Amino acid sequence: ISADRPPEKIDIGDGQTIRQENVFLNHSLYNANLTPNASPSNDLEINTALNMAHTRRGPVHINAPFEEPLYETVKKLSIDVTLTPYARYNRSLSIEDIKASTNIWNAATRKLILVGSLEPDSIEPEIQQLLADDESIVVMTEATSNLRHPAFIGNIDRVITPFTPDDFLRMQPEILLTVGGMIVSKRIKAFLRKLRPEHHWHVDPLRAYNTFGALTHHFEIQPNDFFEQFLPFTRKVKSDYAVQASRISVRRGERHLTFVEKAPYSDLKVFSRLIPAIPQGVDVQVSNSAAIRYMQLFEIPADMKVFCNRGTSGIDGSTSTAIGAAVGSGNPTVLITGDVSFFYDSNALWNNNIPDNFKIIVVNNGGGGIFRILPGHKETPVFNTLFETEHNLNASHLAAMYKFGYMAASDDNQLKQKLAKFFKEKGRVILEIFTPTRTNDAVLKEYFAFLADPKK
Repeated sequence: ISADRPPEKIDIGDGQTIRQENVFLNHSLYNANLTPNASPSNDLEINTALNMAHTRRGPVHINAPFEEPLYETVKKLSIDVTLTPYARYNRSLSIEDIKASTNIWNAATRKLILVGSLEPDSIEPEIQQLLADDESIVVMTEATSNLRHPAFIGNIDRVITPFTPDDFLRMQPEILLTVGGMIVSKRIKAFLRKLRPEHHWHVDPLRAYNTFGALTHHFEIQPNDFFEQFLPFTRKVKSDYAVQASRISVRRGERHLTFVEKAPYSDLKVFSRLIPAIPQGVDVQVSNSAAIRYMQLFEIPADMKVFCNRGTSGIDGSTSTAIGAAVGSGNPTVLITGDVSFFYDSNALWNNNIPDNFKIIVVNNGGGGIFRILPGHKETPVFNTLFETEHNLNASHLAAMYKFGYMAASDDNQLKQKLAKFFKEKGRVILEIFTPTRTNDAVLKEYFAFLADPKK
């Protein structure tokens, strides 16, 4: 929602005026341009915009022009907003869709189901078990999928990063079925773009992205509805696809535990401590960049709800998103964020509505640590200043200014002690964890090398 000036004040040199009508045209589902005076058209525009955002699950823009004086108020709302129920589009698969797709499905021995961001409880446990029981199906899930099953591979990067060329060929799917929102893992995207499946189907009632350059069909239906209608027409085929994937996953899991237990204090070690420390019933919001990628390497408890506003994968707005979600859900919420993301969006704390059950964990590695992990990193003043944006800031003053409690840790022993107290603290608290800037990337690279080499 943007405040504007009346149309006749635009482009005449008046103060605080720019061309705001339809300014987000390329990014919004609907643009409601209101008139300066209350009218039936404003009522219609606002209702259309809000219903579009609600039913189509995307952004809209409402531009409201005001004439001076700006301080007049009303005792009663002049717009009656009525939201229509969220429509579950195309709830039934057609007979033609079922027949064509099951013929392909039943002939394939390598079927990969890749699950991006999903609301919790989107797929029923009975359906999850049916997928787990099929030896021709491998299910890979991301931290934000909120889909946990012992047979599913929930740590994609730690499983496929050490793949050999032969491993990639063995795991190349004939059918790729994607469910949910955008995929975080760069490694799975690189894999499926290089070794494209013959068939890529996406299941979502609203939109499908051709992420891997191989999209062949979009099922415009809720995931649970799709599986309920589709699976009864499928049959199991003999395959070692799931067994091979499970063996690799178990082996990587064992290596992961061995390395993390002995790992020096670092970002990796910190995340190994954070996840088990989060109490049951606490919603987890994660910022973009390194934070969500580290989350993907660890086991997520089955009852933990994990959210991340991927958007265009930028760091801006992560704290605002987390606070909004905490207000909306009413649930205890913890934001796990990197330092640059946190400081960038610090104005989010200038907010009178932050719940008392909202907490923040800032992993402060002194800059944009993600850039040390990406290819091409060289330790130079140019890199440190322009790419990593190194700094010496801490969150203690922000915590005091915005009336948050504050705790800090800078080694493993301190971290264990502070985590034991952090979630027991009443009210809003920031835990700032300082990690070694110039060794984090080395530890992570050594970690991936250790996963691949059984001799280490």
